[in-house]
Amino acid sequence: MKKLIALFMLAGILFSPVITKAQDESEEAETETAAPAPAPAPAPVMADDDILDEDATFHQVIKDKFIEGDPTFMTPVLLCLILGLAVALERIITLNLSTTNTKKLLAKVESALEEGGIEAAKDVTKSTKGPVASIFTQGLMRYSEGIDMVEKSIIAYGSVEMGRLEKGLVWISLFISLAPMLGFMGTVIGMIGAFDSIEAAGDISPSLVAGGIKIALLTTVAGLIVAIILQLFYNYCVAKIDSLVNDMEDASISLVDILVKHKLTR
Repeated sequence: MKKLIALFMLAGILFSPVITKAQDESEEAETETAAPAPAPAPAPVMADDDILDEDATFHQVIKDKFIEGDPTFMTPVLLCLILGLAVALERIITLNLSTTNTKKLLAKVESALEEGGIEAAKDVTKSTKGPVASIFTQGLMRYSEGIDMVEKSIIAYGSVEMGRLEKGLVWISLFISLAPMLGFMGTVIGMIGAFDSIEAAGDISPSLVAGGIKIALLTTVAGLIVAIILQLFYNYCVAKIDSLVNDMEDASISLVDILVKHKLTR
């Protein structure tokens, strides 16, 4: 039994290198027959122009388009935008400061009339800012001349206050009309330059006319954008003025009714 076990051990020792070599050869054969793994795809390389386009801000884009459109033609359009916005913002601030709570003012005037008479009512209107209070002051100053004079004074001074409210709107309207005209002028000059290039070269080539056409299109777009922006501010100012005028008319009628009531109760 011991001899048999020793014989098996000897056979294992003798054949183990052969078995190991066979296993190695089979592994190598499997490695060679296996399909090679695909190589990793190369990372996309971004060009410098792509990087600049992604990093460009809105301000940088506007600046580039301004330069491409030729500052000679774009500068007048930009000036129209700046001046128009300055006038529009001044009007908006003034109109908002001119807004008065007419119901509250009428209540104070009526209370002052009952307690202190016309002079007390004048003090109330003089201490209040806004066109409505100014109209009230003018009407109260004519109270001694009769209700008819009060009404005439209110109507006359109301026209004056309306003119003050509309002050500056004509300039906004001018810039709204002027900006597209300047843009169209750049368009015409750009097209003339493009045709001059064609005439000088004696051939129609996209590279010859591209510059002139770009100037033409950019100046037109700039003029239209400026006109649209200013038109929005202009319409807001007109709507605000209409609201103030309606308040003045309603408050004036109420003031006359209060004065008639006060005169009848004296």
